[in-house]
Amino acid sequence: MAKVLILLLGSLVALCAGHGVFMEKLSSKKLCADEECVYTISLAKAQDDYNAPDCRFINVKKGQQIYVYSKLVKENGAGEFWAGSVYGDHQDEMGIVGYFPCNLVEEQRVYQEATKEVPTTDIDFFCE
Repeated sequence: MAKVLILLLGSLVALCAGHGVFMEKLSSKKLCADEECVYTISLAKAQDDYNAPDCRFINVKKGQQIYVYSKLVKENGAGEFWAGSVYGDHQDEMGIVGYFPCNLVEEQRVYQEATKEVPTTDIDFFCE
């Protein structure tokens, strides 16, 4: 199942590549629950609003629930960011996966520990 999802995502990115841009990498490594970074690590709750500075990030409203899929490894003085998808009443952002500052949220429930260190790729920072 995970391999099929990765193939589908790879095909989708290949289709979108002509319409998007590869942004600067925020980190060269990320922590995930599995090698493919498809399993949910945790459910977090936003403690404040966050306005995305560019298309790599997601907008978050205080009180929203966010499914966390990966955690970027902090390097070179960059901030710590996690990747996730908003869940809740704000339908316009649901299902969109993007980065947000980890200090913005409080983890409510940990499903699996993020123990697999995986290199990031250009696709991790692709914007449409």
